[in-house]
Amino acid sequence: MKHFFCVALLTVCIGFSTSAQIVNVESLRKVTDTSGWSGAASLNFALKRNVNDFLTISNNIHVQYKMNEHLVLFKNDIEFQKIEGARLENSGISHIRYNYRFHPRIAWEVFTQGQYNKVSLIDFRGLLGAGPRFKLSNSENYKFYLGTLAMYEHEEISDGVTPIQRTLRGSLYLSFSLYPTERISVVSTTYYQPRISQFSDYRISSQSSLLIDLFANFAFKTSYTFTYDAFPAVGIPNSQYDFTTGITYSFD
Repeated sequence: MKHFFCVALLTVCIGFSTSAQIVNVESLRKVTDTSGWSGAASLNFALKRNVNDFLTISNNIHVQYKMNEHLVLFKNDIEFQKIEGARLENSGISHIRYNYRFHPRIAWEVFTQGQYNKVSLIDFRGLLGAGPRFKLSNSENYKFYLGTLAMYEHEEISDGVTPIQRTLRGSLYLSFSLYPTERISVVSTTYYQPRISQFSDYRISSQSSLLIDLFANFAFKTSYTFTYDAFPAVGIPNSQYDFTTGITYSFD
């Protein structure tokens, strides 16, 4: 389990806690040379703040299938939030990604994603994109990746003001993972996603996670995520953060 999570890619859009607007796929990849199925499931508790302070319980499941140079990832997350002891809100995200490594240092990825987030007033956000991912290091104790891609976005906001958005966005990310010991992993990824036709409309997301192996296939995981959206829904702050702690179970 010393290679519990790899930080490799991602590309696009995503960076997680479900409530985040960009999902971090880096935390999904498992480092393995064996073909076949693998994955992980986790139960998380989080204290967050955006418009209000609230407690969150989330369930995250991801599965991957690897065969030679091909890799398929599937992610499904559901989150329930109790805001200031009163309202109960929820959010969810489903993500599918195909990865083809045609060079030891370069891979091509195609993905699609759908999500909703009641707290951020996102009724629906659909994404479809593709792009290359570059491996910048060869060490097994630390890994660096750089990615660029383009994606189409369809977004419906329930603030009563914002019309349906159909846009093209770019996505640039830098990701690294460190393995200081066999039981500890540190993963960090930062994304920058500007609207192609208007660079002043951009999103930034940065997530850092610490994983500590406990026993068998279980690990303790704590993550901090910061997101910034230049043009969020009306009434939603530009910046948000998540601090999440939980237990993760992985399988091969």
